[in-house]
Amino acid sequence: MDGPDDRISEKISERIVELRALIGHHDERYHEADEPEIPDADYDALLVELRQLEADHPELVTPDSPTQRVGAAGRSTFTEVAHRVPMRSLDNAFDVDELRAWSERVVKRLAADGEAVAGTDEDGDPPTVTWACELKFDGLAVSIRYEDGMLVQAATRGDGRVGEDVTANVRTIDDVPDRLAAGAPAVVEVRGEVYLGLSAFAALNAAQEAAGDKTYVNPRNTAAGSLRQKDSAVTATRDLSFWAYQLGEVVGGPEPSSHHETLRWLSDLGLPVDGHVASFDDFDDVVAHVGAVEAARHDLDFEIDGVVVKVDDLALQDSLGFTARAPRWAIAYKLPPEERTTRLLDIEVSIGPGGQATPFARLEPVFVGGSTVAAATLHNADQVAVKDVRPGDTVVVRKAGDVIPEVLRPVLSERPADLAPWVFPTACPACDEPLVRPEGEAATFCVNHACPRQVRGRIEHFVSRGAMDIEGFGEQRVDLFVGEGLLDDVAGVFALDYDRIAGWEGFGETSVENLRRAVETSRERPLGRLLFGLRIPHVGTTVADLLATAFGHLDGLQAASIEDLEAVEGLGPIIAASVHEWLRQARNVDLLGRLRTAGVNLEAPVTDPGDEVNQVLAGMAIVVTGTLGGHSRDGAKAAIVARGGKSPGSVSAKTTALVAGEGGGSKLVKAEELGVPILDEAAFDRLLASGLLPG
Repeated sequence: MDGPDDRISEKISERIVELRALIGHHDERYHEADEPEIPDADYDALLVELRQLEADHPELVTPDSPTQRVGAAGRSTFTEVAHRVPMRSLDNAFDVDELRAWSERVVKRLAADGEAVAGTDEDGDPPTVTWACELKFDGLAVSIRYEDGMLVQAATRGDGRVGEDVTANVRTIDDVPDRLAAGAPAVVEVRGEVYLGLSAFAALNAAQEAAGDKTYVNPRNTAAGSLRQKDSAVTATRDLSFWAYQLGEVVGGPEPSSHHETLRWLSDLGLPVDGHVASFDDFDDVVAHVGAVEAARHDLDFEIDGVVVKVDDLALQDSLGFTARAPRWAIAYKLPPEERTTRLLDIEVSIGPGGQATPFARLEPVFVGGSTVAAATLHNADQVAVKDVRPGDTVVVRKAGDVIPEVLRPVLSERPADLAPWVFPTACPACDEPLVRPEGEAATFCVNHACPRQVRGRIEHFVSRGAMDIEGFGEQRVDLFVGEGLLDDVAGVFALDYDRIAGWEGFGETSVENLRRAVETSRERPLGRLLFGLRIPHVGTTVADLLATAFGHLDGLQAASIEDLEAVEGLGPIIAASVHEWLRQARNVDLLGRLRTAGVNLEAPVTDPGDEVNQVLAGMAIVVTGTLGGHSRDGAKAAIVARGGKSPGSVSAKTTALVAGEGGGSKLVKAEELGVPILDEAAFDRLLASGLLPG
């Protein structure tokens, strides 16, 4: 018989599993669908709870937890370059308390090392630590190799061990010398950041606009894309810049004793070194410096997202060493999200696919956090009331997590005297049916399941790449088909009147046939894709695949009890109850029946038990994107699941690796931003065979 401690431990384990699934779901809504379901504060609370539980129970930490972070590999479009000295990433501190805690850990480790640490005095006390502070540039890390003073190779960081060769493109950057100054050693490998200055970014967008071309969203992504151009002539037009801040491999030359001496030597060689570097013996001065940088960040002509704090003494750095992913002697203090003021023009309400009515602000366009913002979420009625923002107010805007714009507060000193509080509407702006706020909930809903905005949203999601992946079925066509009465739910996708469509302007014989073929092909998508496409609450791609694998067929899932659902690893009571309830609602039973009649595949891929596939991917989350030569998308995902891994539909910080074929798109960009390893098809095949990532 289990005792109380066993039951508590089991509940903790279940809660950790549930938190991971919930966070994964909200990551997908946030990053892939751009339709977050909860405020940032609620998401952060989930993550904080998970971190605390894992800290209290380290034996329950798994590699695929959202709290774990990984590096990024290079793209298959460039030649791989193996770094002779690994390019590691940095751990982060998000507030001053975390920053101070890191400094205390450094000092304690040095004290524990005693006389083994260079500079320790006769009594065994650790030496006084000098702290070096430099700006954390928001660009792309590269390594540039010089031999006998000549530039011979440049590579991106990649996964820290293997990057991509971007030599030709780096040569176009004016800041990067082709030849170092006299006295350069036989080999010197310099690490630094490629970035696009704000004035250069503005000039580039002005030129794009003048030419009638699409403008770019932010300097960082533009710099990354520019450095990865296949044609270096295109890169040369982008006015990229470079700062040097670290050494890699060095053969010959002086042996500096500190980080400051290293930077001076790099500058003497003719390499650009940012002048905003400071050193302090007292950590209180470090904290003050961080505050000063935050206050002055807008005075810079380039974007930063933090301050890097390092132990200045290189001998002490050697003593402190590294963790598996990052140096112990350095940390990145992340600055709070950038804030700007602008005019709140109006407050409107959008209706999501699930009927949730979300207020959002129409803003006078303002540049904040690297892009121009003209709209921002207000989350729900309570948030609008608490913040008391009103149309006509001057408001403070920021990007939550430097991603999603949000309105923080009004500037009361600038409020006109006659502004009335905003009142949440009582009728749906899309269908004019009543809006309802369930008792005890913060969200307000349009309860009309036939609301055209909900119908459109459900269909758009159903045909999207992560779900049934019906090519040629974009938002404009969904709007057209729904508006013309051709579609009223997702099952109607498989009963389109192609003869009628063929008579419409813009639909030639070829386009109609391509659409028909794409719809027919989608009938064969596996059960997991179908479940994700149905927008069951709390069911993202990971949970959908777990359900498909656990029950094998829709019949088994429909027959499952709540207890059966809770027994699936990765599902907790909240998700289990949501799935169970959805499957038993009359309209959903009818919908599933019509999908069954339409001949949609209701089975998960079956793996022959006799195959005895080694579970080499257990604990890994492998995302697949683009077109692969030797695997279909579904086949690649099935191969991952068969080997014990998971294959979610979106990239997040918990992703182990991204498998990128031709046309990788936004997932590729996201993986690069998060430092997720990126595999070509050959590396993917090796991973399937061995369970080992490159490097």
